[in-house]
Amino acid sequence: MSDLTANKYLGAGLGAALLLVGLSVGVPIIFKQDPPAKPGDIITVAPDASAPGAAPADLPPDWGTVLAKADVSAGEAKTAICKACHIFDASGANLIGPGLYGVLGRKPGSHPGFAYSAAMTAFGAKQPVWDYEHVYEFINAPQTYIPGTKMTYTGLKDSQDRINVIAYLHTLGSNLPIPKPAPAAAPAGPAPAAAAPAKPA
Repeated sequence: MSDLTANKYLGAGLGAALLLVGLSVGVPIIFKQDPPAKPGDIITVAPDASAPGAAPADLPPDWGTVLAKADVSAGEAKTAICKACHIFDASGANLIGPGLYGVLGRKPGSHPGFAYSAAMTAFGAKQPVWDYEHVYEFINAPQTYIPGTKMTYTGLKDSQDRINVIAYLHTLGSNLPIPKPAPAAAPAGPAPAAAAPAKPA
């Protein structure tokens, strides 16, 4: 093979390489595609509560029934983490958070000497007392239930733990009466028999 032929092959190879580099750089510039500001193919589907393995809905309990069976000692034990910010004794002293003695039945945002957030003050303007249901929802997810509250605790997710804590709080100078248990639902009886068709006269 002559030097001229070899130079032709080398030139062809070099030209092909330059062409590939040019295409790889130039094509993306010419046909530049910006991603959409908001993806249009993402669909949010609510979880099916009836699906196997789905978490049951956290429905409000029947307080007259669950408080009678609640474990007060277990509730007190669960408040150990709360004692970094709250005092539970009758002194009513405040720490990072307000004193919690007598909190059940007390107006939200009203404990003397504590500087509440604007969010809690606004909540107290609408809600006359800390009743069972509002405490139950609040300690589940404080920042979700009252956005802007000073309470940064992520929440007590287990419903029975919350019931036990509320039963313990009820022993701490609460003036909130325990409601009577809801009446049991009447069992469904047999379906009434269909009336026999009238015979022609």
